[in-house]
Amino acid sequence: MILVDSSVWIDYFNGNKNTKTDWLDYALGNEPIIMGDLILTEVLQGFKNDKDFRIAKKLLLNFPLVDMVGQELAIKSAINYRLLRKKGLIVRKTIDVIIGTFCIH
Repeated sequence: MILVDSSVWIDYFNGNKNTKTDWLDYALGNEPIIMGDLILTEVLQGFKNDKDFRIAKKLLLNFPLVDMVGQELAIKSAINYRLLRKKGLIVRKTIDVIIGTFCIH
């Protein structure tokens, strides 16, 4: 199963063509894609137009939806954040650490 990051979905919905959106265009219908609840939130919150929001929501909910955070992953995400910080790598957004931890797990 493949979890597509919100940045790829956002580019895709905005019509920005790049290697990642080209891959997504190919993968739709050809690869097993799952939708994470946090990614769904990040993508849908960016729509300004109600009609576009409704269309995107309907399309994205066609993918199997997975819960990305629970107690175990929340703690693992905190550990990963701390490990990265100790190595001098600062992650701007906590949600990125959570998504990355989910993918590793």
